[in-house]
Amino acid sequence: MAIPKIFSDIFVFAWDFLLTLTNIVTPSIKAGHVVPEGHAGAGGKWPEYVPPGEDDSRSACPMLNALANHGILPHDGKNISFKAMNETIRSTYNFAPSFCYFVPNYIAGILKKDYSKDTFDLAEISLHNGIEHDASLTREDTFHQPDQGKPHVPFIEELLQSASGKDSKNKNSTEDASHAVLLTSEDLARYSAKRRTEAKVHNPDFSLSAFHKAFGSSNSATLLRIFGGRVSDLRPFLIEERIPEGWEPSVRSRVGLTMAVFNLTVLPLETATERFMKVIAKDVQKPTEVANYGATGITEANT
Repeated sequence: MAIPKIFSDIFVFAWDFLLTLTNIVTPSIKAGHVVPEGHAGAGGKWPEYVPPGEDDSRSACPMLNALANHGILPHDGKNISFKAMNETIRSTYNFAPSFCYFVPNYIAGILKKDYSKDTFDLAEISLHNGIEHDASLTREDTFHQPDQGKPHVPFIEELLQSASGKDSKNKNSTEDASHAVLLTSEDLARYSAKRRTEAKVHNPDFSLSAFHKAFGSSNSATLLRIFGGRVSDLRPFLIEERIPEGWEPSVRSRVGLTMAVFNLTVLPLETATERFMKVIAKDVQKPTEVANYGATGITEANT
């Protein structure tokens, strides 16, 4: 079984590289036209938002939950095909086809399901230490909250309040302001460092492998690359898991965000997070003090 997977991965990465080159030599999509015509969200017109009901299935992933809340995926979040997941992620968020193929295949493997034949419920992909992990920016650890379909608003608000960037252009934001507030890569790395440190203190079952650290930084990179870090858009998306009216992805590359380009954001984020964790370890004398250690107070001057 390992040999076919190796060949499959080689094919996907080669495909991704070719798509990256395609983006370099082709013009970007015009603003206002990133979501293709005929798909939900074209022209910034998103289907009605309906919050999940008591029996609806939701996951640890806000992006997938938002698709269900708008009926782009089944609203109940159940019996979803991996191919449907592929197609909706592509059209809604403008990830490259290689990216949209690789991730659902990876999730199918974790769940021990067949990508081509099987279906899944959103809650299934919250399998602990699958793609779900401790020290999330938007969820309490599974030890404290088994239902990973529920956003933890205090974490999200603290993250958004740490935003230090400004965007004078404000081209794609739904906020009509000359200086939109933005999360920066440094903001996200600081808050990730704080979350990892405090989760390790308060969760007796805490675990975070190198893979899950990278996956956590991938989640942060998504907030930067797909949402441009815009707080006005991220607040409804992360708290209500609702796509703001008029929104479109920040990525305007012709064939979408490739894994190769995405990792150019992920790797520096992870490096910065590890650096800020060392700062916290140096500054915080008692482990219990980390909860009162403001993420915005972590600066290079502390190193």
